[in-house]
Amino acid sequence: MTGPGKSATKRTIRRKELREIVPLADSTIYEMEQRGQFPRRFALTPRCVVWDLAEVEAWLQARRAVPIPRASPPDVRLRKTSPVRA
Repeated sequence: MTGPGKSATKRTIRRKELREIVPLADSTIYEMEQRGQFPRRFALTPRCVVWDLAEVEAWLQARRAVPIPRASPPDVRLRKTSPVRA
């Protein structure tokens, strides 16, 4: 029963659930957090960190809305070892 003056309980997720939702490595998530590109984790206890599920879902929606351009393939003729001859 959430009324106008009351806030709903926010759902948090632990690392295992986060991995199921966001298929990125822990190191990638950590680096993105440090750069401000991923929702920040917070500690419930000294040994338990969690993420706000609403923030993670909002991040996913924002990522879906803007496509990431593909990187161009490398020019193999510029390789220093075993260059491809024209």
